[in-house]
Amino acid sequence: MADTHLHHDHVAANDAAPPDALPVSEIGIADIKDALKQGYSDFMAQPSHLLFIALIYPIAGILLARLTVSYNIFPLLFPLASGFALLGPFAAIGLYEISRRRELGMDTSWKYALDVLHSPGIGQIALLGALLTGAFLTWLFSAWIIYRWLMGDVPLDSFESFATPLLTTVNGWTLIILGNSLGLLFAIVVFSITVVSFPLMLDRHVDMATAVRTSVAAVEKNPRVMMYWGLTITALLVLGSLPVLVGLIIVMPVLGHASWHLYRKVVPR
Repeated sequence: MADTHLHHDHVAANDAAPPDALPVSEIGIADIKDALKQGYSDFMAQPSHLLFIALIYPIAGILLARLTVSYNIFPLLFPLASGFALLGPFAAIGLYEISRRRELGMDTSWKYALDVLHSPGIGQIALLGALLTGAFLTWLFSAWIIYRWLMGDVPLDSFESFATPLLTTVNGWTLIILGNSLGLLFAIVVFSITVVSFPLMLDRHVDMATAVRTSVAAVEKNPRVMMYWGLTITALLVLGSLPVLVGLIIVMPVLGHASWHLYRKVVPR
C-alpha cells in the first residue's frame, strides 16, 4: 500500500513540466566517482535480477558479432561493436527504475524494472529510443559507405583478406582515421543528448525536447567533467567487452545505475 502511495506521489509531483531546459548544477570529478560508487552499491544490493536485464546486452552483442562473421561482412564488425554503445542509455532504462525505487525505499525486485512500461513518460522515452536506434543504423550505413568508397570490392573470404589491405594501404589507414573520426562525432552527439535525458523523462515525465535540451545544457555547463564521464564509460565498456563481452554483465548495470545517480547530481530537485 505504501509502495503505491509513494508511486502516486511521484507521478503527481512531476506531471507539470516546463517547456525549456531545466536548471542544471555544476559538478566535479568527485561526483562521478561517487555516482559510480552508488551505482555499484545498487548493483550489489540486487545483482541477481540485474544480471537478467544486463544479459540482454552482451547476448545481443554476441549474436551481432556471430552474424557478422558468418556472413563475412567484417567491415561492419567494429562499427557494430562500437555503435552498440549508442543504444546503452536506452537499454539501461529498467536499471534507472530500480535505482529510483531503491532511493525511495520501495521494493526493487526485478519485475519492477518492467514498470517503466507503465510510466507516464514511456511514450517520450520510446521516441528518444527510436531516435537512438536511427542514429545507430545511420552510423552502420555511413561506415559501410566509407568502406566501399575507400576499399572497393575487396573479396572477403577470410579475416586476413580484410585486415591486410586495411592495415597496409593508404586507403586502409584513411578508412581507420575517417571511420573513427565519424564514430567519435556520433558518440559525442548521442552522449550530449542522452547523458541525463532518459532518467529525467522517467523521473519527471518531461517531454523529449525538454529532456534533450536539459541534457545538452548539462554538458555545456560541465564540459570537462562530462568529457571525463564519457571517457570513463568508454574505458569501462572496452574493459567489459574484452572477454567476449562477458564483462558487460557487470559493467552495464553498474554504468546504468551510476547514470541515474549522476542525473540526480546534475539536475536538482
